[in-house]
Formats: sequence, C-alpha cells, structure tokens
Amino acid sequence: MNQRLAHIAIVVKDYDEAIAFYTQQLGFDLIEDTVLSETKRWVLVKPKGNGQCCLLLAKAANELQSTRVGNQTGGRVFLFLYTDDFNRDYANLLLHQIKIVRPPSQEEYGTVAVFEDLYGNLWDLIQPNTK
Repeated sequence: MNQRLAHIAIVVKDYDEAIAFYTQQLGFDLIEDTVLSETKRWVLVKPKGNGQCCLLLAKAANELQSTRVGNQTGGRVFLFLYTDDFNRDYANLLLHQIKIVRPPSQEEYGTVAVFEDLYGNLWDLIQPNTK
C-alpha cells in the first residue's frame, strides 16, 4: 500500500492576497492557479523543498465558510512547517513582519516558534533535532 497526503485545504478570504502572502512572505512556490468558474479557482502552494504536500487555497464560498477563515482548528496550531534552517526562516518571518505568537524555544523535538498567517491561523515553525 502506498498512501500520502496530497493537499490540505485552507479557507481564505481572497485568492490573490493569500497567494501573495504564501509566495512573497513565506517564500512558498505557486504550483497551480486554474480558474474553475467565475468564483472558484484551484490554487496550490507549497513550501520550497522536496515535500509533495500542498496547501489548497480555498476561497470561502458562503457565510459559514467565512466564519472558519483564520480559525480552522479552534485556536490550536493548524500547520507545522519543518525547516532545515530555523534561523533563516525565523528571520524571514521577522523581515516580513509576520506576527510571532510564541518566540523560539528549544524543546525535546527541536527548535520551535509559533506564528500567524495573514488570517490568524497558527503555525509551528520547527527545526527538528538531528539524531
């Protein structure tokens, strides 16, 4: 058996502002931006590197979905961004004035900081300890 997560949907207010945040501020690659209808696009972004999992930027299509923008997990950390260079990526967060919720700390599993994306979803930036 061979299974993998391909995409994780994240509800956004606007496609273009979300694309700009993830590509220009976090440095992700825009993988696809295909128009499906007047109101819907298929937008995939992913972090640099050899990982295959992408974020599917899904514009809120109704009032209920709009209430989930920025709070898809009820205030818990939603996504975990692993890095091979914590200092480089943390400096990038500071450079782009991305809100830091919890400053860097050394934990059993590695170095971690918590930040918010443009809508308030919480992310862990993690550089795992090497064994």
